[in-house]
Amino acid sequence: MTDKYDAIVIGAGHNGLVCATLLARAGKSVLVLEANIRVGGAAITREFADGYSVSACAHLLYQLQPEVRKELQLSPRLCSKNMTTIALGEGSEHVRLSGDSADGVEKHDAANYRAFRKSMTRYADLLRKFFNKPPPRLGTKDFNDLKTLGQLGFAVRRLGKDDMREFLRLIGMNIYDELDVRFENPLLKGAISLDAVLGTHLGPRSPNTIMTYLYRLAGDHGRMASPEGGMGAISDELAQVARSAGVTIRTGMPVARIVVTNGRVTGVETGSGEQFESYTVISNADPKRTIFELVGAKHVETGFARRVHHLRARGNAAKLHLALDGLPAFTGLRDKDFAGRIVIAPDEHYVERAFNPAKYGESSTNPIVEMTFPSVSDKSLAPAGKHVLSAVVQYAPYDLKGGWDVAAKLSFQQSVIDTIARYAPDIEERIEHSELLTPADIEREFHITGGHWHHAELTLDQFLFVRPVSGAAQYSMPLDGLYLCGAGTHPGGGVSGAAGRNAARTILRREKIA
Repeated sequence: MTDKYDAIVIGAGHNGLVCATLLARAGKSVLVLEANIRVGGAAITREFADGYSVSACAHLLYQLQPEVRKELQLSPRLCSKNMTTIALGEGSEHVRLSGDSADGVEKHDAANYRAFRKSMTRYADLLRKFFNKPPPRLGTKDFNDLKTLGQLGFAVRRLGKDDMREFLRLIGMNIYDELDVRFENPLLKGAISLDAVLGTHLGPRSPNTIMTYLYRLAGDHGRMASPEGGMGAISDELAQVARSAGVTIRTGMPVARIVVTNGRVTGVETGSGEQFESYTVISNADPKRTIFELVGAKHVETGFARRVHHLRARGNAAKLHLALDGLPAFTGLRDKDFAGRIVIAPDEHYVERAFNPAKYGESSTNPIVEMTFPSVSDKSLAPAGKHVLSAVVQYAPYDLKGGWDVAAKLSFQQSVIDTIARYAPDIEERIEHSELLTPADIEREFHITGGHWHHAELTLDQFLFVRPVSGAAQYSMPLDGLYLCGAGTHPGGGVSGAAGRNAARTILRREKIA
Protein backbone atom coordinates (compact mmCIF):
# COMPACT_ATOMS: atom_id res chain seq x y z
CA MET A 1 0.00 0.00 0.00
CA THR A 2 1.36 3.41 -1.01
CA ASP A 3 1.82 5.90 1.85
CA LYS A 4 0.17 9.28 1.28
CA TYR A 5 1.39 12.65 2.50
CA ASP A 6 0.34 16.26 2.07
CA ALA A 7 3.89 17.11 1.00
CA ILE A 8 7.11 15.27 0.21
CA VAL A 9 10.49 16.99 0.45
CA ILE A 10 13.39 15.52 -1.50
CA GLY A 11 16.62 16.05 0.42
CA ALA A 12 17.26 16.70 4.12
CA GLY A 13 19.62 19.59 3.58
CA HIS A 14 19.02 22.62 5.75
CA ASN A 15 16.57 24.28 3.32
CA GLY A 16 14.58 21.07 2.96
CA LEU A 17 14.32 20.73 6.75
CA VAL A 18 13.25 24.36 7.18
CA CYS A 19 10.60 23.99 4.49
CA ALA A 20 9.31 20.71 5.93
CA THR A 21 9.08 22.13 9.46
CA LEU A 22 7.05 25.16 8.43
CA LEU A 23 4.66 23.04 6.35
CA ALA A 24 4.20 20.62 9.25
CA ARG A 25 3.51 23.46 11.66
CA ALA A 26 0.75 24.56 9.27
CA GLY A 27 -0.92 21.18 9.78
CA LYS A 28 0.51 19.27 6.82
CA SER A 29 1.69 15.67 6.93
CA VAL A 30 5.24 15.88 5.60
CA LEU A 31 7.78 13.26 4.54
CA VAL A 32 11.46 14.07 3.96
CA LEU A 33 13.51 11.57 1.95
CA GLU A 34 17.31 11.83 2.14
CA ALA A 35 19.68 9.80 -0.05
CA ASN A 36 22.56 9.82 2.43
CA ILE A 37 22.57 8.06 5.79
CA ARG A 38 22.51 11.34 7.71
CA VAL A 39 20.67 14.62 7.43
CA GLY A 40 22.30 17.88 6.44
CA GLY A 41 23.16 17.66 2.76
CA ALA A 42 26.41 19.62 2.33
CA ALA A 43 26.22 20.88 5.94
CA ILE A 44 27.42 17.80 7.81
CA THR A 45 30.20 16.90 10.21
CA ARG A 46 31.97 13.62 9.54
CA GLU A 47 35.16 11.78 10.47
CA PHE A 48 37.72 11.84 7.68
CA ALA A 49 40.53 10.18 9.63
CA ASP A 50 40.62 8.16 12.84
CA GLY A 51 39.69 10.64 15.60
CA TYR A 52 39.55 13.65 13.25
CA SER A 53 36.20 15.18 12.28
CA VAL A 54 35.44 18.14 10.03
CA SER A 55 32.60 20.10 8.46
CA ALA A 56 32.72 18.23 5.19
CA CYS A 57 31.60 20.91 2.69
CA ALA A 58 30.08 24.03 4.27
CA HIS A 59 32.44 24.95 7.10
CA LEU A 60 31.47 28.42 8.35
CA LEU A 61 28.17 29.91 9.47
CA TYR A 62 27.51 33.39 8.16
CA GLN A 63 24.18 33.35 6.30
CA LEU A 64 21.64 31.82 8.72
CA GLN A 65 18.76 34.28 8.57
CA PRO A 66 17.39 35.86 11.78
CA GLU A 67 13.84 35.12 10.58
CA VAL A 68 14.67 31.41 10.34
CA ARG A 69 16.34 31.37 13.76
CA LYS A 70 13.34 33.09 15.33
CA GLU A 71 10.56 31.08 13.71
CA LEU A 72 12.22 27.72 14.30
CA GLN A 73 13.61 28.79 17.71
CA LEU A 74 17.13 27.75 16.80
CA SER A 75 19.92 28.33 19.26
CA PRO A 76 23.12 27.00 17.70
CA ARG A 77 26.11 26.76 20.04
CA LEU A 78 29.00 28.71 18.58
CA CYS A 79 32.56 28.13 19.71
CA SER A 80 33.95 30.92 17.52
CA LYS A 81 32.00 34.14 16.93
CA ASN A 82 32.84 37.17 14.80
CA MET A 83 35.93 35.42 13.47
CA THR A 84 38.81 37.72 12.54
CA THR A 85 40.14 37.36 9.01
CA ILE A 86 43.94 37.25 8.87
CA ALA A 87 45.38 37.95 5.43
CA LEU A 88 48.83 36.39 5.43
CA GLY A 89 51.76 38.47 4.28
CA GLU A 90 55.43 37.66 4.03
CA GLY A 91 57.09 37.43 7.41
CA SER A 92 54.90 38.96 10.08
CA GLU A 93 53.32 41.66 7.92
CA HIS A 94 49.76 40.36 8.19
CA VAL A 95 46.49 42.27 7.87
CA ARG A 96 43.66 41.56 10.30
CA LEU A 97 40.07 42.38 9.41
CA SER A 98 37.37 42.40 12.08
CA GLY A 99 34.05 44.04 11.37
CA ASP A 100 34.78 47.52 10.06
CA SER A 101 38.35 47.64 11.35
CA ALA A 102 41.52 46.85 9.44
CA ASP A 103 44.76 46.41 11.40
CA GLY A 104 48.16 46.23 9.76
CA VAL A 105 47.40 48.87 7.12
CA GLU A 106 48.17 52.59 6.82
CA LYS A 107 45.78 55.05 8.47
CA HIS A 108 44.24 56.17 5.19
CA ASP A 109 43.51 52.56 4.19
CA ALA A 110 42.00 51.87 7.61
CA ALA A 111 39.75 54.92 7.26
CA ASN A 112 38.82 54.02 3.69
CA TYR A 113 38.00 50.47 4.79
CA ARG A 114 35.61 51.76 7.44
CA ALA A 115 33.89 53.93 4.85
CA PHE A 116 33.84 51.07 2.32
CA ARG A 117 32.29 48.66 4.81
CA LYS A 118 29.73 51.23 5.91
CA SER A 119 28.46 51.80 2.38
CA MET A 120 28.68 48.14 1.33
CA THR A 121 26.87 47.00 4.47
CA ARG A 122 24.09 49.46 3.76
CA TYR A 123 23.68 48.09 0.24
CA ALA A 124 23.88 44.51 1.54
CA ASP A 125 21.14 45.27 4.07
CA LEU A 126 18.95 46.46 1.23
CA LEU A 127 19.41 43.13 -0.54
CA ARG A 128 18.89 41.13 2.64
CA LYS A 129 15.43 42.64 3.13
CA PHE A 130 14.35 40.73 0.04
CA PHE A 131 16.12 37.46 0.84
CA ASN A 132 13.22 36.45 3.09
CA LYS A 133 10.39 36.83 0.62
CA PRO A 134 9.77 35.31 -2.80
CA PRO A 135 11.06 37.53 -5.60
CA PRO A 136 8.22 39.25 -7.46
CA ARG A 137 7.15 38.13 -10.90
CA LEU A 138 7.64 40.73 -13.57
CA GLY A 139 4.76 41.75 -15.84
CA THR A 140 2.07 40.46 -13.48
CA LYS A 141 -0.93 42.15 -11.88
CA ASP A 142 -0.77 39.96 -8.77
CA PHE A 143 -1.09 42.18 -5.70
CA ASN A 144 1.72 40.51 -3.73
CA ASP A 145 4.14 40.75 -6.65
CA LEU A 146 3.29 44.39 -7.24
CA LYS A 147 3.65 45.08 -3.52
CA THR A 148 7.12 43.48 -3.39
CA LEU A 149 8.22 45.36 -6.52
CA GLY A 150 7.02 48.59 -4.96
CA GLN A 151 8.87 47.82 -1.72
CA LEU A 152 12.06 47.09 -3.66
CA GLY A 153 11.81 50.34 -5.60
CA PHE A 154 11.02 52.31 -2.46
CA ALA A 155 13.95 50.73 -0.56
CA VAL A 156 16.35 51.73 -3.35
CA ARG A 157 14.86 55.24 -3.46
CA ARG A 158 15.23 55.63 0.32
CA LEU A 159 18.99 55.35 -0.06
CA GLY A 160 18.91 58.93 -1.22
CA LYS A 161 19.76 60.22 -4.67
CA ASP A 162 23.53 59.92 -4.38
CA ASP A 163 23.61 56.50 -2.72
CA MET A 164 20.93 55.20 -5.05
CA ARG A 165 23.04 56.16 -8.06
CA GLU A 166 26.11 54.62 -6.43
CA PHE A 167 24.28 51.36 -5.69
CA LEU A 168 22.99 51.08 -9.26
CA ARG A 169 26.48 51.89 -10.57
CA LEU A 170 28.18 49.27 -8.41
CA ILE A 171 25.79 46.33 -8.65
CA GLY A 172 27.09 45.04 -11.98
CA MET A 173 30.72 46.10 -11.59
CA ASN A 174 33.82 44.08 -10.86
CA ILE A 175 35.45 44.34 -7.45
CA TYR A 176 38.94 44.80 -8.94
CA ASP A 177 38.35 48.31 -10.27
CA GLU A 178 36.63 49.46 -7.09
CA LEU A 179 39.48 48.23 -4.89
CA ASP A 180 42.04 49.85 -7.15
CA VAL A 181 40.42 53.24 -6.57
CA ARG A 182 39.89 52.87 -2.81
CA PHE A 183 42.94 51.12 -1.34
CA GLU A 184 46.70 50.79 -1.53
CA ASN A 185 47.52 47.83 0.74
CA PRO A 186 47.81 44.70 -1.43
CA LEU A 187 46.81 42.26 1.35
CA LEU A 188 43.67 44.25 2.04
CA LYS A 189 42.72 44.20 -1.62
CA GLY A 190 43.54 40.50 -1.87
CA ALA A 191 41.36 39.58 1.11
CA ILE A 192 38.35 41.52 -0.21
CA SER A 193 38.89 39.99 -3.67
CA LEU A 194 38.82 36.52 -2.14
CA ASP A 195 35.50 37.22 -0.43
CA ALA A 196 34.05 38.41 -3.74
CA VAL A 197 34.95 35.27 -5.70
CA LEU A 198 35.01 32.39 -3.19
CA GLY A 199 32.97 29.47 -4.46
CA THR A 200 32.30 31.06 -7.87
CA HIS A 201 33.62 30.73 -11.40
CA LEU A 202 34.64 34.38 -11.33
CA GLY A 203 37.81 36.40 -10.91
CA PRO A 204 38.13 39.89 -9.40
CA ARG A 205 37.92 41.46 -12.88
CA SER A 206 34.71 39.58 -13.71
CA PRO A 207 31.45 41.58 -13.80
CA ASN A 208 29.06 41.00 -10.86
CA THR A 209 31.82 40.48 -8.28
CA ILE A 210 30.70 43.48 -6.25
CA MET A 211 27.29 41.82 -6.12
CA THR A 212 28.78 38.53 -4.91
CA TYR A 213 30.66 40.50 -2.23
CA LEU A 214 27.40 42.15 -1.17
CA TYR A 215 25.75 38.74 -1.04
CA ARG A 216 28.40 37.56 1.41
CA LEU A 217 27.86 40.65 3.58
CA ALA A 218 24.09 40.26 3.49
CA GLY A 219 24.14 37.24 5.80
CA ASP A 220 25.41 38.71 9.04
CA HIS A 221 27.37 41.72 7.81
CA GLY A 222 30.15 39.31 6.88
CA ARG A 223 30.55 38.03 10.44
CA MET A 224 31.49 34.36 10.47
CA ALA A 225 31.17 31.73 13.17
CA SER A 226 32.17 28.13 13.75
CA PRO A 227 29.44 25.96 15.34
CA GLU A 228 30.34 23.64 18.19
CA GLY A 229 30.35 20.14 16.71
CA GLY A 230 30.81 21.49 13.19
CA MET A 231 28.16 22.42 10.64
CA GLY A 232 26.48 19.07 11.20
CA ALA A 233 25.31 20.37 14.58
CA ILE A 234 23.17 22.98 12.77
CA SER A 235 21.60 20.29 10.59
CA ASP A 236 21.01 18.00 13.57
CA GLU A 237 19.20 20.80 15.41
CA LEU A 238 17.06 21.49 12.35
CA ALA A 239 16.18 17.80 12.09
CA GLN A 240 15.21 17.72 15.77
CA VAL A 241 12.96 20.74 15.30
CA ALA A 242 11.40 19.14 12.21
CA ARG A 243 10.65 15.87 13.99
CA SER A 244 9.15 17.80 16.91
CA ALA A 245 6.79 19.44 14.41
CA GLY A 246 5.68 16.02 13.19
CA VAL A 247 7.89 15.64 10.10
CA THR A 248 8.82 12.10 9.11
CA ILE A 249 12.49 11.94 8.04
CA ARG A 250 13.84 8.84 6.31
CA THR A 251 17.54 8.64 5.49
CA GLY A 252 19.28 6.26 3.13
CA MET A 253 16.28 6.69 0.79
CA PRO A 254 17.44 8.13 -2.56
CA VAL A 255 14.60 9.30 -4.78
CA ALA A 256 14.87 7.79 -8.24
CA ARG A 257 12.07 9.74 -9.90
CA ILE A 258 9.26 12.17 -9.34
CA VAL A 259 6.05 10.55 -10.54
CA VAL A 260 4.11 12.65 -13.06
CA THR A 261 0.54 11.74 -14.03
CA ASN A 262 -1.50 13.73 -16.54
CA GLY A 263 0.74 16.77 -16.32
CA ARG A 264 1.07 17.04 -12.55
CA VAL A 265 3.18 15.42 -9.86
CA THR A 266 1.54 12.64 -7.88
CA GLY A 267 4.40 11.40 -5.73
CA VAL A 268 7.91 9.95 -5.79
CA GLU A 269 9.58 6.59 -6.24
CA THR A 270 12.78 5.61 -4.42
CA GLY A 271 15.73 3.68 -5.77
CA SER A 272 14.39 0.53 -4.12
CA GLY A 273 11.05 0.90 -5.90
CA GLU A 274 9.10 2.16 -2.87
CA GLN A 275 6.43 4.72 -3.80
CA PHE A 276 4.99 7.60 -1.78
CA GLU A 277 1.99 9.59 -2.92
CA SER A 278 1.58 13.37 -2.71
CA TYR A 279 0.26 16.16 -4.89
CA THR A 280 2.95 18.48 -3.54
CA VAL A 281 6.62 17.59 -4.04
CA ILE A 282 9.38 19.99 -3.02
CA SER A 283 12.89 19.32 -4.31
CA ASN A 284 15.88 20.48 -2.30
CA ALA A 285 18.06 19.11 -5.09
CA ASP A 286 19.59 21.46 -7.63
CA PRO A 287 17.44 22.55 -10.61
CA LYS A 288 19.31 20.47 -13.20
CA ARG A 289 19.11 17.26 -11.21
CA THR A 290 15.45 17.92 -10.43
CA ILE A 291 14.42 18.38 -14.06
CA PHE A 292 16.72 16.03 -15.97
CA GLU A 293 17.18 13.18 -13.48
CA LEU A 294 14.09 13.18 -11.28
CA VAL A 295 11.29 14.59 -13.46
CA GLY A 296 12.50 13.96 -17.00
CA ALA A 297 12.73 16.71 -19.61
CA LYS A 298 9.77 15.21 -21.52
CA HIS A 299 7.42 16.43 -18.79
CA VAL A 300 8.27 20.13 -19.19
CA GLU A 301 8.10 22.58 -22.07
CA THR A 302 11.12 22.46 -24.39
CA GLY A 303 12.08 26.11 -23.90
CA PHE A 304 12.07 25.70 -20.13
CA ALA A 305 14.21 22.57 -20.32
CA ARG A 306 16.66 24.47 -22.52
CA ARG A 307 16.94 27.31 -19.98
CA VAL A 308 17.65 24.84 -17.18
CA HIS A 309 20.20 23.05 -19.36
CA HIS A 310 22.08 26.32 -19.92
CA LEU A 311 22.08 27.22 -16.22
CA ARG A 312 25.72 27.84 -15.24
CA ALA A 313 26.42 25.55 -12.32
CA ARG A 314 29.96 24.17 -12.51
CA GLY A 315 31.89 24.25 -9.29
CA ASN A 316 35.29 25.86 -9.08
CA ALA A 317 36.26 25.33 -5.45
CA ALA A 318 37.75 22.32 -3.68
CA LYS A 319 37.70 21.42 0.00
CA LEU A 320 40.93 20.29 1.70
CA HIS A 321 41.01 18.59 5.11
CA LEU A 322 44.26 17.95 6.95
CA ALA A 323 44.75 15.93 10.14
CA LEU A 324 47.73 17.54 11.88
CA ASP A 325 49.91 16.39 14.78
CA GLY A 326 50.03 20.01 15.99
CA LEU A 327 49.53 23.57 14.86
CA PRO A 328 51.87 24.64 12.05
CA ALA A 329 54.28 27.49 12.69
CA PHE A 330 53.02 30.53 10.79
CA THR A 331 55.45 33.40 11.18
CA GLY A 332 53.88 36.31 13.02
CA LEU A 333 50.64 34.53 14.05
CA ARG A 334 49.48 34.67 17.65
CA ASP A 335 47.85 31.66 19.32
CA LYS A 336 44.44 33.36 19.26
CA ASP A 337 44.76 33.92 15.51
CA PHE A 338 44.21 30.20 14.93
CA ALA A 339 40.62 30.63 16.13
CA GLY A 340 40.07 32.98 13.19
CA ARG A 341 39.91 32.67 9.45
CA ILE A 342 43.27 32.66 7.71
CA VAL A 343 43.46 33.50 4.01
CA ILE A 344 46.14 33.38 1.35
CA ALA A 345 45.45 36.01 -1.28
CA PRO A 346 48.53 38.29 -1.43
CA ASP A 347 46.86 40.85 -3.70
CA GLU A 348 44.09 41.25 -6.24
CA HIS A 349 46.49 40.48 -9.11
CA TYR A 350 47.39 37.15 -7.49
CA VAL A 351 43.68 36.25 -7.22
CA GLU A 352 43.06 37.14 -10.87
CA ARG A 353 46.10 35.14 -12.02
CA ALA A 354 44.91 32.18 -9.94
CA PHE A 355 41.62 32.32 -11.86
CA ASN A 356 43.23 32.32 -15.31
CA PRO A 357 43.91 28.55 -15.59
CA ALA A 358 40.32 27.73 -14.58
CA LYS A 359 39.05 29.57 -17.66
CA TYR A 360 40.69 26.82 -19.74
CA GLY A 361 39.82 23.83 -17.60
CA GLU A 362 43.06 23.78 -15.62
CA SER A 363 43.61 23.91 -11.86
CA SER A 364 45.58 26.74 -10.31
CA THR A 365 49.18 26.04 -9.32
CA ASN A 366 49.07 29.09 -7.05
CA PRO A 367 45.58 28.85 -5.55
CA ILE A 368 43.83 31.17 -3.14
CA VAL A 369 43.05 29.56 0.20
CA GLU A 370 40.61 30.15 3.06
CA MET A 371 41.72 28.14 6.12
CA THR A 372 40.27 27.48 9.53
CA PHE A 373 41.52 25.38 12.43
CA PRO A 374 38.18 24.45 14.03
CA SER A 375 39.81 22.11 16.58
CA VAL A 376 41.42 25.13 18.30
CA SER A 377 38.01 26.20 19.62
CA ASP A 378 36.28 22.81 19.50
CA LYS A 379 38.43 20.11 21.11
CA SER A 380 35.95 17.38 20.13
CA LEU A 381 37.11 17.47 16.50
CA ALA A 382 40.62 16.07 17.00
CA PRO A 383 42.62 13.96 19.49
CA ALA A 384 44.23 15.81 22.40
CA GLY A 385 47.10 18.01 21.25
CA LYS A 386 46.27 17.52 17.58
CA HIS A 387 44.32 19.59 15.11
CA VAL A 388 42.20 19.78 11.99
CA LEU A 389 42.73 22.18 9.09
CA SER A 390 39.67 22.86 6.94
CA ALA A 391 40.22 24.88 3.77
CA VAL A 392 38.23 26.09 0.78
CA VAL A 393 40.54 26.32 -2.22
CA GLN A 394 40.11 28.23 -5.48
CA TYR A 395 40.48 27.41 -8.36
CA ALA A 396 39.65 23.79 -9.05
CA PRO A 397 37.35 23.54 -12.09
CA TYR A 398 34.74 20.81 -12.19
CA ASP A 399 35.48 20.00 -15.83
CA LEU A 400 39.26 19.67 -15.43
CA LYS A 401 41.10 18.72 -18.62
CA GLY A 402 41.83 15.01 -18.36
CA GLY A 403 39.48 14.62 -15.40
CA TRP A 404 40.08 14.45 -11.67
CA ASP A 405 42.00 11.19 -11.55
CA VAL A 406 44.31 10.22 -8.68
CA ALA A 407 47.32 11.95 -10.24
CA ALA A 408 45.41 15.20 -10.85
CA LYS A 409 44.11 15.25 -7.27
CA LEU A 410 47.54 14.60 -5.79
CA SER A 411 49.07 17.31 -7.98
CA PHE A 412 46.50 19.92 -6.96
CA GLN A 413 46.69 18.95 -3.30
CA GLN A 414 50.45 19.35 -3.39
CA SER A 415 50.05 22.80 -4.96
CA VAL A 416 47.83 23.80 -2.05
CA ILE A 417 50.24 22.41 0.55
CA ASP A 418 53.17 24.14 -1.17
CA THR A 419 51.20 27.39 -1.12
CA ILE A 420 50.53 27.08 2.62
CA ALA A 421 54.16 26.08 3.20
CA ARG A 422 55.33 29.48 1.97
CA TYR A 423 53.84 30.85 5.20
CA ALA A 424 54.14 27.76 7.43
CA PRO A 425 57.24 25.80 6.35
CA ASP A 426 56.53 22.87 8.69
CA ILE A 427 52.96 22.21 7.44
CA GLU A 428 53.81 19.13 5.36
CA GLU A 429 55.71 17.32 8.12
CA ARG A 430 52.73 17.78 10.45
CA ILE A 431 50.22 16.07 8.14
CA GLU A 432 49.02 12.69 9.41
CA HIS A 433 46.17 12.32 6.94
CA SER A 434 44.61 14.37 4.14
CA GLU A 435 41.40 14.48 2.16
CA LEU A 436 40.73 16.54 -0.96
CA LEU A 437 37.19 16.98 -2.24
CA THR A 438 37.14 18.31 -5.79
CA PRO A 439 33.91 19.61 -7.34
CA ALA A 440 33.53 16.15 -8.90
CA ASP A 441 33.77 14.59 -5.41
CA ILE A 442 31.30 17.13 -4.03
CA GLU A 443 28.89 16.26 -6.85
CA ARG A 444 29.16 12.55 -6.05
CA GLU A 445 29.01 12.77 -2.23
CA PHE A 446 26.38 15.50 -1.89
CA HIS A 447 24.41 14.93 -5.11
CA ILE A 448 25.00 18.47 -6.40
CA THR A 449 25.25 18.79 -10.17
CA GLY A 450 28.63 20.24 -11.06
CA GLY A 451 29.73 20.27 -7.42
CA HIS A 452 28.67 23.93 -7.09
CA TRP A 453 27.60 24.71 -3.53
CA HIS A 454 25.31 27.51 -4.73
CA HIS A 455 23.65 25.06 -7.17
CA ALA A 456 24.10 27.86 -9.74
CA GLU A 457 26.38 30.85 -10.22
CA LEU A 458 25.36 34.05 -8.45
CA THR A 459 25.31 36.47 -11.36
CA LEU A 460 22.81 39.14 -12.35
CA ASP A 461 21.24 36.87 -14.97
CA GLN A 462 20.82 34.11 -12.36
CA PHE A 463 19.71 36.23 -9.42
CA LEU A 464 16.50 37.51 -7.80
CA PHE A 465 13.75 37.61 -10.49
CA VAL A 466 15.42 35.01 -12.71
CA ARG A 467 16.93 32.56 -10.22
CA PRO A 468 17.36 29.80 -11.21
CA VAL A 469 15.74 30.61 -14.58
CA SER A 470 12.80 32.51 -15.95
CA GLY A 471 9.66 30.50 -15.24
CA ALA A 472 10.91 29.07 -11.95
CA ALA A 473 11.98 32.08 -9.92
CA GLN A 474 9.17 31.89 -7.35
CA TYR A 475 9.94 28.31 -6.16
CA SER A 476 7.15 26.73 -8.25
CA MET A 477 8.03 24.85 -11.42
CA PRO A 478 5.99 24.77 -14.65
CA LEU A 479 4.58 21.43 -13.55
CA ASP A 480 1.60 21.37 -11.18
CA GLY A 481 2.56 20.46 -7.65
CA LEU A 482 6.34 20.68 -8.09
CA TYR A 483 8.45 23.19 -6.16
CA LEU A 484 12.12 23.93 -5.52
CA CYS A 485 13.55 24.99 -2.15
CA GLY A 486 17.32 24.62 -2.49
CA ALA A 487 20.33 26.88 -3.04
CA GLY A 488 19.54 27.09 -6.75
CA THR A 489 16.55 29.25 -5.90
CA HIS A 490 16.36 32.77 -4.48
CA PRO A 491 18.41 34.03 -2.69
CA GLY A 492 21.20 31.48 -3.26
CA GLY A 493 23.68 29.31 -1.40
CA GLY A 494 25.15 29.35 2.08
CA VAL A 495 23.45 27.91 5.17
CA SER A 496 20.71 30.53 5.38
CA GLY A 497 17.39 28.69 5.40
CA ALA A 498 15.82 31.55 3.45
CA ALA A 499 15.00 29.49 0.37
CA GLY A 500 13.31 26.79 2.45
CA ARG A 501 11.29 29.35 4.38
CA ASN A 502 10.27 31.22 1.24
CA ALA A 503 9.25 28.01 -0.53
CA ALA A 504 7.05 26.91 2.38
CA ARG A 505 5.37 30.32 2.55
CA THR A 506 4.77 30.24 -1.22
CA ILE A 507 3.14 26.80 -1.04
CA LEU A 508 0.90 27.75 1.87
CA ARG A 509 -0.14 31.04 0.25
CA ARG A 510 -1.03 29.30 -3.03
CA GLU A 511 -3.06 26.64 -1.24
CA LYS A 512 -4.91 29.36 0.66
CA ILE A 513 -5.73 31.17 -2.58
CA ALA A 514 -6.80 27.93 -4.27
